[in-house]
Amino acid sequence: MICQVLVWYQSCTDLKKDQFDNLEKHTQWGIDILEKYIKFVKERTEIELSYAKQLRNLSKKYQPKKNSKEEEEYKYTSCKAFISTLNEMNDYAGQHEVISENMASQIIVDLARYVQELKQERKSNFHDGRKAQQHIETCWKQLESSKRRFERDCKEADRAQQYFEKMDADINVTKADVEKARQQAQIRHQMAEDSKADYSSILQKFNHEQHEYYHTHIPNIFQKIQEMEERRIVRIGDSMKTYAEVDRQVIPIIGKCLDGIVKAAESIDQKNDSQLVIEAYKSGFEPPGDIEFEDYTQPMKRTVSDNSLSNSRGEGKPDLKFGGKSKGKLWPFIKKNKLSLKLGATPEDFSNLPPEQRRKKLQQKVDELNKEIQKEMDQRDAITKMKDVYLKNPQMGDPASLDHKLAEVSQNIEKLRLETQKFEAWLAEVEGRLPARSEQARRQSGLYDSQNPPTVNNCAQDRESSPDGSYTEEQSQESEVKVLATDFDDEFDDEEPLPAIGTCKALYTFEGQNEGTISVVEGETLYVIEEDKGDGWTRIRRSEEEEGYVPTSYVEVYLDKNAKGAKTYI
Repeated sequence: MICQVLVWYQSCTDLKKDQFDNLEKHTQWGIDILEKYIKFVKERTEIELSYAKQLRNLSKKYQPKKNSKEEEEYKYTSCKAFISTLNEMNDYAGQHEVISENMASQIIVDLARYVQELKQERKSNFHDGRKAQQHIETCWKQLESSKRRFERDCKEADRAQQYFEKMDADINVTKADVEKARQQAQIRHQMAEDSKADYSSILQKFNHEQHEYYHTHIPNIFQKIQEMEERRIVRIGDSMKTYAEVDRQVIPIIGKCLDGIVKAAESIDQKNDSQLVIEAYKSGFEPPGDIEFEDYTQPMKRTVSDNSLSNSRGEGKPDLKFGGKSKGKLWPFIKKNKLSLKLGATPEDFSNLPPEQRRKKLQQKVDELNKEIQKEMDQRDAITKMKDVYLKNPQMGDPASLDHKLAEVSQNIEKLRLETQKFEAWLAEVEGRLPARSEQARRQSGLYDSQNPPTVNNCAQDRESSPDGSYTEEQSQESEVKVLATDFDDEFDDEEPLPAIGTCKALYTFEGQNEGTISVVEGETLYVIEEDKGDGWTRIRRSEEEEGYVPTSYVEVYLDKNAKGAKTYI
Protein backbone atom coordinates (compact mmCIF):
# COMPACT_ATOMS: atom_id res chain seq x y z
CA MET A 1 0.00 0.00 0.00
CA ILE A 2 2.70 2.50 0.96
CA CYS A 3 4.86 1.72 -2.11
CA GLN A 4 1.93 2.26 -4.44
CA VAL A 5 0.99 5.52 -2.77
CA LEU A 6 4.66 6.61 -2.98
CA VAL A 7 4.68 6.01 -6.75
CA TRP A 8 1.49 8.03 -7.04
CA TYR A 9 3.04 10.82 -5.04
CA GLN A 10 6.02 11.04 -7.35
CA SER A 11 3.84 11.91 -10.34
CA CYS A 12 2.77 15.45 -9.51
CA THR A 13 2.06 17.82 -6.70
CA ASP A 14 -1.72 17.64 -7.09
CA LEU A 15 -1.60 13.85 -6.85
CA LYS A 16 0.35 14.16 -3.60
CA LYS A 17 -2.45 16.17 -2.08
CA ASP A 18 -5.05 13.68 -3.27
CA GLN A 19 -3.27 10.71 -1.69
CA PHE A 20 -2.83 12.48 1.59
CA ASP A 21 -6.56 13.22 1.58
CA ASN A 22 -7.37 9.60 0.76
CA LEU A 23 -5.16 8.30 3.55
CA GLU A 24 -6.71 10.76 5.95
CA LYS A 25 -10.19 9.58 5.00
CA HIS A 26 -9.19 5.91 5.31
CA THR A 27 -7.66 6.30 8.78
CA GLN A 28 -10.71 8.27 9.93
CA TRP A 29 -12.91 5.44 8.67
CA GLY A 30 -10.83 3.00 10.76
CA ILE A 31 -11.44 5.11 13.88
CA ASP A 32 -15.16 5.22 13.10
CA ILE A 33 -15.21 1.42 12.84
CA LEU A 34 -13.52 1.18 16.25
CA GLU A 35 -16.01 3.56 17.82
CA LYS A 36 -18.87 1.63 16.23
CA TYR A 37 -17.56 -1.59 17.83
CA ILE A 38 -17.33 0.17 21.20
CA LYS A 39 -20.96 1.24 20.85
CA PHE A 40 -21.94 -2.34 19.97
CA VAL A 41 -20.26 -3.75 23.10
CA LYS A 42 -21.82 -1.01 25.24
CA GLU A 43 -25.30 -1.91 24.02
CA ARG A 44 -24.54 -5.58 24.73
CA THR A 45 -23.62 -4.72 28.34
CA GLU A 46 -26.90 -2.82 28.71
CA ILE A 47 -28.80 -5.82 27.39
CA GLU A 48 -26.98 -8.12 29.84
CA LEU A 49 -27.82 -5.81 32.76
CA SER A 50 -31.44 -5.55 31.70
CA TYR A 51 -31.68 -9.34 31.30
CA ALA A 52 -30.08 -9.91 34.69
CA LYS A 53 -32.49 -7.43 36.29
CA GLN A 54 -35.48 -9.13 34.70
CA LEU A 55 -34.26 -12.55 35.88
CA ARG A 56 -33.80 -11.25 39.43
CA ASN A 57 -37.26 -9.67 39.42
CA LEU A 58 -38.73 -12.92 38.09
CA SER A 59 -37.01 -14.93 40.82
CA LYS A 60 -38.15 -12.47 43.49
CA LYS A 61 -41.72 -12.45 42.16
CA TYR A 62 -42.14 -16.20 42.65
CA GLN A 63 -40.33 -16.42 46.00
CA PRO A 64 -42.77 -17.32 48.83
CA LYS A 65 -43.69 -14.43 51.06
CA LYS A 66 -42.43 -14.70 54.62
CA ASN A 67 -44.89 -15.49 57.40
CA SER A 68 -47.59 -16.37 54.90
CA LYS A 69 -49.61 -19.48 54.15
CA GLU A 70 -47.73 -19.78 50.88
CA GLU A 71 -44.46 -20.22 52.79
CA GLU A 72 -45.92 -23.19 54.69
CA GLU A 73 -46.77 -24.89 51.40
CA TYR A 74 -43.10 -24.93 50.40
CA LYS A 75 -42.29 -27.80 52.77
CA TYR A 76 -42.92 -30.27 49.93
CA THR A 77 -39.89 -31.48 47.98
CA SER A 78 -41.34 -30.31 44.66
CA CYS A 79 -41.80 -26.80 46.07
CA LYS A 80 -38.32 -26.88 47.60
CA ALA A 81 -36.95 -27.81 44.19
CA PHE A 82 -38.80 -24.84 42.73
CA ILE A 83 -37.24 -22.57 45.37
CA SER A 84 -33.82 -23.97 44.50
CA THR A 85 -34.52 -23.25 40.84
CA LEU A 86 -35.40 -19.65 41.70
CA ASN A 87 -32.18 -19.30 43.72
CA GLU A 88 -30.12 -20.77 40.89
CA MET A 89 -31.77 -18.39 38.45
CA ASN A 90 -30.77 -15.55 40.75
CA ASP A 91 -27.15 -16.75 40.58
CA TYR A 92 -27.57 -17.18 36.83
CA ALA A 93 -28.60 -13.52 36.62
CA GLY A 94 -25.49 -12.60 38.59
CA GLN A 95 -23.30 -14.16 35.90
CA HIS A 96 -24.88 -11.96 33.27
CA GLU A 97 -24.05 -8.99 35.47
CA VAL A 98 -20.46 -10.26 35.57
CA ILE A 99 -20.45 -10.41 31.76
CA SER A 100 -21.62 -6.81 31.61
CA GLU A 101 -19.05 -5.61 34.14
CA ASN A 102 -16.13 -7.43 32.50
CA MET A 103 -17.04 -6.22 29.02
CA ALA A 104 -17.32 -2.66 30.29
CA SER A 105 -13.95 -2.75 32.09
CA GLN A 106 -11.93 -4.92 29.70
CA ILE A 107 -13.28 -3.73 26.35
CA ILE A 108 -15.21 -0.46 26.50
CA VAL A 109 -12.93 1.45 28.85
CA ASP A 110 -9.76 0.09 27.23
CA LEU A 111 -10.88 0.79 23.65
CA ALA A 112 -12.19 4.25 24.52
CA ARG A 113 -8.79 5.19 25.91
CA TYR A 114 -7.07 3.66 22.88
CA VAL A 115 -9.29 5.64 20.47
CA GLN A 116 -8.20 8.89 22.09
CA GLU A 117 -4.55 7.90 21.79
CA LEU A 118 -5.12 6.82 18.18
CA LYS A 119 -6.66 10.16 17.29
CA GLN A 120 -3.69 12.02 18.76
CA GLU A 121 -1.19 9.81 16.91
CA ARG A 122 -3.08 10.17 13.62
CA LYS A 123 -3.20 13.92 14.02
CA SER A 124 0.53 14.06 14.69
CA ASN A 125 1.41 11.88 11.69
CA PHE A 126 -0.69 13.86 9.25
CA HIS A 127 0.63 17.10 10.69
CA ASP A 128 4.17 15.93 9.93
CA GLY A 129 3.10 14.89 6.45
CA ARG A 130 1.43 18.23 5.76
CA LYS A 131 4.48 20.02 7.07
CA ALA A 132 6.84 18.02 4.79
CA GLN A 133 4.50 18.62 1.88
CA GLN A 134 4.43 22.36 2.50
CA HIS A 135 8.25 22.43 2.74
CA ILE A 136 8.76 20.71 -0.62
CA GLU A 137 6.17 22.96 -2.19
CA THR A 138 8.06 25.99 -0.88
CA CYS A 139 11.32 24.67 -2.33
CA TRP A 140 9.58 24.08 -5.64
CA LYS A 141 8.29 27.65 -5.67
CA GLN A 142 11.81 28.99 -4.97
CA LEU A 143 13.17 26.88 -7.84
CA GLU A 144 10.52 28.15 -10.21
CA SER A 145 11.21 31.73 -9.19
CA SER A 146 15.00 31.46 -9.72
CA LYS A 147 14.41 29.72 -13.02
CA ARG A 148 12.15 32.50 -14.29
CA ARG A 149 14.64 35.12 -13.07
CA PHE A 150 17.53 33.33 -14.84
CA GLU A 151 15.46 33.13 -18.01
CA ARG A 152 14.56 36.77 -17.81
CA ASP A 153 18.20 37.82 -17.19
CA CYS A 154 19.38 35.74 -20.13
CA LYS A 155 16.90 37.40 -22.44
CA GLU A 156 17.87 40.83 -21.16
CA ALA A 157 21.58 40.00 -21.71
CA ASP A 158 20.87 38.90 -25.31
CA ARG A 159 18.97 42.10 -26.04
CA ALA A 160 21.78 44.21 -24.52
CA GLN A 161 24.36 42.36 -26.61
CA GLN A 162 22.37 42.83 -29.74
CA TYR A 163 21.92 46.54 -29.00
CA PHE A 164 25.69 46.95 -28.41
CA GLU A 165 26.52 45.24 -31.67
CA LYS A 166 24.06 47.44 -33.50
CA MET A 167 25.46 50.60 -31.94
CA ASP A 168 29.02 49.52 -32.67
CA ALA A 169 28.22 48.95 -36.37
CA ASP A 170 26.48 52.30 -36.77
CA ILE A 171 29.03 55.00 -37.86
CA ASN A 172 26.71 57.80 -36.89
CA VAL A 173 26.71 56.82 -33.21
CA THR A 174 29.21 58.52 -31.02
CA LYS A 175 31.92 56.58 -29.30
CA ALA A 176 30.39 57.42 -25.90
CA ASP A 177 27.10 55.87 -26.84
CA VAL A 178 28.85 52.76 -28.07
CA GLU A 179 30.81 52.50 -24.83
CA LYS A 180 27.66 52.93 -22.84
CA ALA A 181 25.93 50.15 -24.77
CA ARG A 182 28.92 47.89 -24.27
CA GLN A 183 28.92 48.47 -20.54
CA GLN A 184 25.19 47.82 -20.40
CA ALA A 185 25.65 44.53 -22.23
CA GLN A 186 28.34 43.47 -19.82
CA ILE A 187 26.14 44.28 -16.84
CA ARG A 188 23.27 42.26 -18.28
CA HIS A 189 25.59 39.39 -19.04
CA GLN A 190 26.88 39.44 -15.46
CA MET A 191 23.34 39.45 -14.09
CA ALA A 192 22.57 36.45 -16.27
CA GLU A 193 25.59 34.65 -14.91
CA ASP A 194 24.57 35.45 -11.36
CA SER A 195 21.01 34.23 -12.02
CA LYS A 196 22.45 31.10 -13.57
CA ALA A 197 24.58 30.44 -10.51
CA ASP A 198 21.62 31.13 -8.18
CA TYR A 199 19.32 28.91 -10.25
CA SER A 200 21.89 26.14 -10.24
CA SER A 201 22.30 26.36 -6.47
CA ILE A 202 18.57 26.36 -5.81
CA LEU A 203 18.07 23.51 -8.24
CA GLN A 204 20.64 21.40 -6.44
CA LYS A 205 19.01 22.22 -3.11
CA PHE A 206 15.57 21.35 -4.44
CA ASN A 207 16.78 18.06 -5.85
CA HIS A 208 18.27 17.22 -2.48
CA GLU A 209 15.08 18.19 -0.64
CA GLN A 210 12.97 16.31 -3.13
CA HIS A 211 15.12 13.22 -2.69
CA GLU A 212 14.78 13.48 1.09
CA TYR A 213 11.05 14.08 0.77
CA TYR A 214 10.34 11.05 -1.38
CA HIS A 215 12.93 8.68 0.03
CA THR A 216 13.06 9.62 3.71
CA HIS A 217 10.32 11.90 5.09
CA ILE A 218 7.25 10.62 3.26
CA PRO A 219 8.19 6.91 3.62
CA ASN A 220 8.74 7.43 7.36
CA ILE A 221 5.42 9.20 7.76
CA PHE A 222 3.60 6.59 5.70
CA GLN A 223 5.29 3.84 7.68
CA LYS A 224 4.04 5.39 10.93
CA ILE A 225 0.52 5.69 9.49
CA GLN A 226 0.67 2.07 8.32
CA GLU A 227 1.87 0.85 11.75
CA MET A 228 -0.85 2.91 13.42
CA GLU A 229 -3.49 1.41 11.16
CA GLU A 230 -2.21 -2.13 11.68
CA ARG A 231 -2.21 -1.65 15.47
CA ARG A 232 -5.82 -0.53 15.23
CA ILE A 233 -6.71 -3.65 13.26
CA VAL A 234 -4.89 -5.90 15.73
CA ARG A 235 -6.51 -4.11 18.67
CA ILE A 236 -10.03 -4.61 17.41
CA GLY A 237 -9.23 -8.29 16.80
CA ASP A 238 -7.94 -8.66 20.37
CA SER A 239 -11.10 -6.97 21.66
CA MET A 240 -13.22 -9.49 19.81
CA LYS A 241 -11.26 -12.31 21.43
CA THR A 242 -11.79 -10.71 24.85
CA TYR A 243 -15.48 -10.40 23.99
CA ALA A 244 -15.70 -14.15 23.49
CA GLU A 245 -13.47 -14.94 26.48
CA VAL A 246 -15.67 -12.94 28.86
CA ASP A 247 -18.60 -15.14 27.86
CA ARG A 248 -16.52 -18.30 28.10
CA GLN A 249 -15.36 -17.50 31.65
CA VAL A 250 -18.89 -17.62 33.09
CA ILE A 251 -19.92 -20.79 31.26
CA PRO A 252 -18.62 -23.11 34.07
CA ILE A 253 -20.56 -21.16 36.71
CA ILE A 254 -23.68 -21.07 34.56
CA GLY A 255 -23.21 -24.82 34.12
CA LYS A 256 -23.14 -25.22 37.90
CA CYS A 257 -26.36 -23.23 38.16
CA LEU A 258 -28.02 -25.53 35.65
CA ASP A 259 -26.58 -28.57 37.46
CA GLY A 260 -28.11 -27.19 40.66
CA ILE A 261 -31.51 -27.02 38.99
CA VAL A 262 -31.14 -30.62 37.78
CA LYS A 263 -30.04 -31.75 41.25
CA ALA A 264 -33.04 -29.99 42.81
CA ALA A 265 -35.34 -31.71 40.32
CA GLU A 266 -33.79 -35.10 41.18
CA SER A 267 -34.34 -34.46 44.89
CA ILE A 268 -38.11 -34.43 44.44
CA ASP A 269 -39.58 -37.34 46.43
CA GLN A 270 -43.23 -38.03 45.65
CA LYS A 271 -43.53 -40.51 48.53
CA ASN A 272 -42.26 -37.96 51.03
CA ASP A 273 -44.68 -35.33 49.70
CA SER A 274 -47.55 -37.78 50.01
CA GLN A 275 -46.54 -38.53 53.62
CA LEU A 276 -46.44 -34.79 54.40
CA VAL A 277 -49.98 -34.44 53.06
CA ILE A 278 -51.08 -37.34 55.26
CA GLU A 279 -49.42 -35.83 58.34
CA ALA A 280 -50.88 -32.42 57.59
CA TYR A 281 -54.48 -33.53 57.17
CA LYS A 282 -54.91 -36.70 59.20
CA SER A 283 -57.71 -36.21 61.71
CA GLY A 284 -56.90 -38.79 64.35
CA PHE A 285 -60.51 -39.99 64.38
CA GLU A 286 -61.20 -43.66 64.81
CA PRO A 287 -63.35 -45.19 62.07
CA PRO A 288 -66.98 -45.53 63.14
CA GLY A 289 -68.31 -48.82 64.29
CA ASP A 290 -71.05 -50.79 62.59
CA ILE A 291 -74.56 -49.38 62.80
CA GLU A 292 -76.77 -51.79 64.65
CA PHE A 293 -79.96 -53.08 63.17
CA GLU A 294 -83.04 -51.30 64.49
CA ASP A 295 -85.97 -53.62 64.82
CA TYR A 296 -89.18 -51.66 64.30
CA THR A 297 -91.24 -54.68 65.10
CA GLN A 298 -90.44 -53.91 68.72
CA PRO A 299 -91.85 -50.87 70.50
CA MET A 300 -90.80 -47.61 68.83
CA LYS A 301 -87.50 -47.15 70.59
CA ARG A 302 -84.15 -46.93 68.86
CA THR A 303 -81.39 -49.14 70.08
CA VAL A 304 -78.12 -47.35 69.76
CA SER A 305 -74.72 -48.98 70.03
CA ASP A 306 -71.89 -47.35 71.95
CA ASN A 307 -69.78 -47.68 68.80
CA SER A 308 -72.45 -45.98 66.68
CA LEU A 309 -71.84 -42.62 65.10
CA SER A 310 -74.84 -41.18 66.95
CA ASN A 311 -75.01 -40.47 70.69
CA SER A 312 -77.73 -41.46 73.08
CA ARG A 313 -80.75 -39.18 73.13
CA GLY A 314 -81.44 -39.99 76.78
CA GLU A 315 -84.71 -38.59 78.02
CA GLY A 316 -85.41 -36.90 74.73
CA LYS A 317 -82.35 -34.58 74.58
CA PRO A 318 -78.79 -34.97 73.30
CA ASP A 319 -76.10 -35.65 75.87
CA LEU A 320 -74.35 -32.26 75.49
CA LYS A 321 -71.68 -31.12 77.87
CA PHE A 322 -71.03 -27.41 77.55
CA GLY A 323 -67.29 -27.26 77.05
CA GLY A 324 -67.25 -30.69 78.69
CA LYS A 325 -66.88 -34.33 77.72
CA SER A 326 -67.73 -35.61 74.27
CA LYS A 327 -69.09 -39.15 74.19
CA GLY A 328 -68.66 -39.67 70.45
CA LYS A 329 -66.47 -38.48 67.63
CA LEU A 330 -67.75 -36.93 64.46
CA TRP A 331 -66.65 -38.81 61.39
CA PRO A 332 -65.03 -36.18 59.11
CA PHE A 333 -67.07 -37.01 56.01
CA ILE A 334 -70.45 -36.42 57.69
CA LYS A 335 -72.11 -33.01 57.75
CA LYS A 336 -71.23 -30.95 60.83
CA ASN A 337 -73.59 -29.20 63.19
CA LYS A 338 -75.46 -26.37 61.49
CA LEU A 339 -75.09 -24.09 64.48
CA SER A 340 -71.32 -24.33 64.50
CA LEU A 341 -71.24 -23.51 60.78
CA LYS A 342 -73.42 -20.46 61.31
CA LEU A 343 -71.36 -19.13 64.19
CA GLY A 344 -68.15 -19.66 62.17
CA ALA A 345 -65.72 -18.51 64.89
CA THR A 346 -62.52 -20.44 65.62
CA PRO A 347 -62.36 -21.42 69.31
CA GLU A 348 -59.29 -20.47 71.27
CA ASP A 349 -58.46 -24.08 72.13
CA PHE A 350 -58.92 -25.21 68.48
CA SER A 351 -61.56 -27.68 69.61
CA ASN A 352 -63.18 -27.36 66.20
CA LEU A 353 -60.24 -29.24 64.65
CA PRO A 354 -59.65 -33.00 64.49
CA PRO A 355 -57.44 -34.31 67.34
CA GLU A 356 -54.19 -34.53 65.38
CA GLN A 357 -54.63 -31.10 63.77
CA ARG A 358 -55.61 -29.63 67.13
CA ARG A 359 -52.47 -31.06 68.75
CA LYS A 360 -50.28 -29.46 66.08
CA LYS A 361 -51.98 -26.08 66.44
CA LEU A 362 -51.68 -26.16 70.23
CA GLN A 363 -48.01 -27.17 70.06
CA GLN A 364 -47.36 -24.34 67.62
CA LYS A 365 -49.11 -21.88 69.93
CA VAL A 366 -47.08 -23.07 72.92
CA ASP A 367 -43.84 -22.66 70.98
CA GLU A 368 -44.82 -19.13 69.96
CA LEU A 369 -45.65 -18.18 73.54
CA ASN A 370 -42.35 -19.62 74.79
CA LYS A 371 -40.50 -17.49 72.25
CA GLU A 372 -42.37 -14.40 73.39
CA ILE A 373 -41.56 -15.23 77.02
CA GLN A 374 -37.88 -15.60 76.18
CA LYS A 375 -37.96 -12.28 74.35
CA GLU A 376 -39.54 -10.53 77.33
CA MET A 377 -37.03 -12.17 79.70
CA ASP A 378 -34.15 -10.93 77.56
CA GLN A 379 -35.64 -7.45 77.68
CA ARG A 380 -36.01 -7.70 81.46
CA ASP A 381 -32.38 -8.77 81.81
CA ALA A 382 -31.28 -5.85 79.65
CA ILE A 383 -33.27 -3.38 81.74
CA THR A 384 -31.87 -4.91 84.92
CA LYS A 385 -28.30 -4.52 83.68
CA MET A 386 -29.01 -0.93 82.67
CA LYS A 387 -30.42 -0.25 86.12
CA ASP A 388 -27.27 -1.69 87.72
CA VAL A 389 -25.17 0.62 85.54
CA TYR A 390 -27.26 3.60 86.63
CA LEU A 391 -26.84 2.58 90.28
CA LYS A 392 -23.06 2.44 89.90
CA ASN A 393 -22.89 5.59 87.77
CA PRO A 394 -25.78 7.92 88.75
CA GLN A 395 -24.58 10.56 86.27
CA MET A 396 -25.61 8.25 83.40
CA GLY A 397 -29.27 8.15 84.42
CA ASP A 398 -31.89 7.73 87.13
CA PRO A 399 -32.34 4.07 88.19
CA ALA A 400 -35.88 4.78 89.38
CA SER A 401 -36.91 5.73 85.84
CA LEU A 402 -36.57 2.06 84.85
CA ASP A 403 -38.78 0.65 87.60
CA HIS A 404 -42.02 1.25 85.71
CA LYS A 405 -40.67 -0.42 82.58
CA LEU A 406 -39.27 -3.34 84.61
CA ALA A 407 -42.64 -3.86 86.31
CA GLU A 408 -44.43 -3.73 82.97
CA VAL A 409 -42.12 -6.36 81.47
CA SER A 410 -42.51 -8.60 84.53
CA GLN A 411 -46.28 -8.31 84.25
CA ASN A 412 -46.10 -9.25 80.57
CA ILE A 413 -44.00 -12.31 81.43
CA GLU A 414 -46.56 -13.39 84.04
CA LYS A 415 -49.41 -13.00 81.57
CA LEU A 416 -47.56 -14.98 78.93
CA ARG A 417 -46.77 -17.74 81.43
CA LEU A 418 -50.43 -18.02 82.39
CA GLU A 419 -51.35 -18.14 78.73
CA THR A 420 -48.72 -20.83 78.13
CA GLN A 421 -50.00 -22.93 81.03
CA LYS A 422 -53.49 -22.71 79.60
CA PHE A 423 -52.42 -23.98 76.17
CA GLU A 424 -50.13 -26.60 77.71
CA ALA A 425 -53.12 -27.92 79.66
CA TRP A 426 -55.12 -28.22 76.47
CA LEU A 427 -52.18 -29.85 74.76
CA ALA A 428 -51.77 -32.34 77.61
CA GLU A 429 -55.45 -33.16 77.36
CA VAL A 430 -55.15 -33.89 73.64
CA GLU A 431 -52.05 -36.02 74.14
CA GLY A 432 -53.80 -38.02 76.84
CA ARG A 433 -51.78 -36.77 79.80
CA LEU A 434 -54.84 -35.21 81.51
CA PRO A 435 -58.42 -36.45 81.91
CA ALA A 436 -60.57 -35.29 79.04
CA ARG A 437 -62.00 -31.82 79.65
CA SER A 438 -61.17 -31.46 83.33
CA GLU A 439 -62.63 -28.65 85.42
CA GLN A 440 -59.48 -26.52 84.87
CA ALA A 441 -59.61 -26.97 81.10
CA ARG A 442 -63.31 -26.16 81.05
CA ARG A 443 -62.70 -23.05 83.14
CA GLN A 444 -59.77 -21.92 80.96
CA SER A 445 -61.80 -22.18 77.78
CA GLY A 446 -64.86 -20.65 79.37
CA LEU A 447 -64.76 -17.48 77.33
CA TYR A 448 -65.10 -19.31 74.05
CA ASP A 449 -67.70 -21.66 75.47
CA SER A 450 -69.84 -18.71 76.57
CA GLN A 451 -69.70 -17.12 73.10
CA ASN A 452 -69.43 -20.11 70.73
CA PRO A 453 -71.25 -23.27 71.90
CA PRO A 454 -69.38 -26.37 70.78
CA THR A 455 -70.68 -28.58 68.04
CA VAL A 456 -72.58 -31.67 69.01
CA ASN A 457 -70.59 -34.77 68.07
CA ASN A 458 -73.56 -36.69 66.88
CA CYS A 459 -73.98 -37.64 63.25
CA ALA A 460 -77.71 -37.98 63.85
CA GLN A 461 -78.20 -34.62 65.58
CA ASP A 462 -79.22 -32.81 62.37
CA ARG A 463 -81.86 -35.35 61.65
CA GLU A 464 -85.35 -35.37 63.09
CA SER A 465 -87.47 -38.49 63.15
CA SER A 466 -90.71 -38.37 61.22
CA PRO A 467 -93.76 -40.43 62.14
CA ASP A 468 -93.08 -42.87 59.33
CA GLY A 469 -89.56 -43.59 60.60
CA SER A 470 -87.71 -41.48 58.02
CA TYR A 471 -85.25 -38.66 58.91
CA THR A 472 -85.05 -35.05 57.78
CA GLU A 473 -82.13 -32.57 57.96
CA GLU A 474 -84.28 -29.75 59.37
CA GLN A 475 -83.67 -28.59 62.91
CA SER A 476 -83.92 -24.97 63.98
CA GLN A 477 -81.05 -23.05 65.53
CA GLU A 478 -83.33 -21.98 68.33
CA SER A 479 -83.97 -25.54 69.50
CA GLU A 480 -80.24 -26.34 69.40
CA VAL A 481 -79.36 -23.32 71.54
CA LYS A 482 -82.03 -24.31 74.04
CA VAL A 483 -80.58 -27.80 74.27
CA LEU A 484 -77.13 -26.39 74.85
CA ALA A 485 -78.31 -24.04 77.58
CA THR A 486 -80.29 -26.78 79.34
CA ASP A 487 -77.35 -29.15 79.23
CA PHE A 488 -75.02 -26.45 80.58
CA ASP A 489 -77.27 -26.05 83.59
CA ASP A 490 -77.27 -29.82 84.12
CA GLU A 491 -73.47 -29.87 84.04
CA PHE A 492 -73.26 -27.78 87.19
CA ASP A 493 -76.42 -29.09 88.81
CA ASP A 494 -74.94 -32.58 88.87
CA GLU A 495 -71.85 -31.48 90.80
CA GLU A 496 -71.79 -31.73 94.58
CA PRO A 497 -70.37 -28.75 96.59
CA LEU A 498 -66.74 -29.22 97.57
CA PRO A 499 -65.66 -28.66 101.20
CA ALA A 500 -63.52 -25.59 102.04
CA ILE A 501 -59.83 -26.38 102.62
CA GLY A 502 -58.79 -22.89 103.72
CA THR A 503 -59.31 -19.20 103.22
CA CYS A 504 -57.78 -16.55 100.99
CA LYS A 505 -57.49 -12.78 100.84
CA ALA A 506 -57.79 -10.90 97.53
CA LEU A 507 -54.64 -8.87 96.86
CA TYR A 508 -56.10 -7.19 93.76
CA THR A 509 -59.48 -6.65 92.23
CA PHE A 510 -60.32 -9.24 89.55
CA GLU A 511 -63.21 -8.98 87.09
CA GLY A 512 -64.33 -12.53 86.31
CA GLN A 513 -65.74 -12.10 82.82
CA ASN A 514 -65.16 -15.63 81.52
CA GLU A 515 -67.46 -18.52 82.24
CA GLY A 516 -66.29 -20.42 85.33
CA THR A 517 -64.49 -17.44 86.91
CA ILE A 518 -65.64 -15.25 89.80
CA SER A 519 -65.10 -11.55 90.47
CA VAL A 520 -63.34 -10.47 93.70
CA VAL A 521 -62.57 -7.10 95.28
CA GLU A 522 -59.21 -6.17 96.81
CA GLY A 523 -59.13 -7.06 100.52
CA GLU A 524 -62.11 -9.46 100.32
CA THR A 525 -61.84 -12.77 102.25
CA LEU A 526 -63.18 -15.96 100.64
CA TYR A 527 -63.06 -19.75 101.07
CA VAL A 528 -60.63 -21.94 99.14
CA ILE A 529 -62.20 -25.16 97.85
CA GLU A 530 -59.50 -26.28 95.38
CA GLU A 531 -55.75 -25.54 95.27
CA ASP A 532 -53.77 -24.42 92.25
CA LYS A 533 -53.04 -27.55 90.18
CA GLY A 534 -50.11 -25.91 88.41
CA ASP A 535 -52.16 -24.03 85.83
CA GLY A 536 -52.14 -20.69 87.70
CA TRP A 537 -55.81 -20.79 88.90
CA THR A 538 -57.37 -21.34 92.35
CA ARG A 539 -61.01 -22.29 92.94
CA ILE A 540 -62.77 -20.24 95.66
CA ARG A 541 -66.27 -19.77 97.08
CA ARG A 542 -68.02 -16.67 98.36
CA SER A 543 -71.29 -18.34 99.40
CA GLU A 544 -73.11 -21.59 98.79
CA GLU A 545 -74.21 -20.35 95.37
CA GLU A 546 -71.19 -18.27 94.31
CA GLU A 547 -67.95 -20.01 93.41
CA GLY A 548 -65.42 -19.98 90.59
CA TYR A 549 -61.77 -19.56 89.65
CA VAL A 550 -59.41 -16.63 90.14
CA PRO A 551 -55.74 -16.24 89.16
CA THR A 552 -53.53 -17.59 91.97
CA SER A 553 -51.32 -14.49 91.77
CA TYR A 554 -54.33 -12.30 92.71
CA VAL A 555 -54.92 -13.94 96.14
CA GLU A 556 -53.03 -14.86 99.27
CA VAL A 557 -54.02 -18.40 100.33
CA TYR A 558 -54.13 -19.75 103.88
CA LEU A 559 -54.79 -23.48 104.13
CA ASP A 560 -56.19 -24.95 107.34
CA LYS A 561 -54.00 -26.88 109.74
CA ASN A 562 -54.98 -30.23 108.22
CA ALA A 563 -53.28 -29.20 104.97
CA LYS A 564 -49.53 -29.32 104.35
CA GLY A 565 -49.09 -25.74 105.56
CA ALA A 566 -49.88 -22.18 104.79
CA LYS A 567 -48.81 -21.12 101.31
CA THR A 568 -48.48 -17.63 99.95
CA TYR A 569 -48.78 -16.95 96.20
CA ILE A 570 -47.57 -13.59 94.97
